[in-house]
Amino acid sequence: MAEQPTDEGEMRLLVVEDDKAFRGRLTLSMERRGFNVFAAEGIEEGARLAAEHKPEYAVIDMRLEDGNGLDLVPTLRQINPDMRVVILTGYGNIASAVAAVKAGAVDYLSKPADPDQIAGTLLTPEGQTPPPPENPMSADRVKWEHIQRVYELCDRNVSETARRLNMHRRTLQRILAKRSPQ
Repeated sequence: MAEQPTDEGEMRLLVVEDDKAFRGRLTLSMERRGFNVFAAEGIEEGARLAAEHKPEYAVIDMRLEDGNGLDLVPTLRQINPDMRVVILTGYGNIASAVAAVKAGAVDYLSKPADPDQIAGTLLTPEGQTPPPPENPMSADRVKWEHIQRVYELCDRNVSETARRLNMHRRTLQRILAKRSPQ
């Protein structure tokens, strides 16, 4: 994976994510990978930071409290037409992926996306595909992560989570009581 530093020798990355804990973890992970990160909670703050710092890269959550992250992509493209934008979402589907690419994103990754996968996608040269992850999550782990995310989005309400996941409440309780799979 070749780094593409700016004239100042740094890789500026804008992270727009409304989940404070995830934003903090992602920021720290990307800084460890050599990025100078500017983190925003929403679209308006993201646009302001982008105009101020002119990043080469951006990672944007699709669903933000103040709107759809895709709406920020054209603004970012005006600031820097060569900016590499990756859209993250916990609600992955083909229609959203197509919309992200049409809006100007270089890729669309489902949460929980691994920081190595995000960095690989951002740093892959135009027209090439990023390498597959060294240690991808197991299918059981992906399932567990999805259940945990929906559980958190339902304010840790087991009955509501079970209804949304179309599973029996007791089955969900057993899954939630176990440790995460590797």
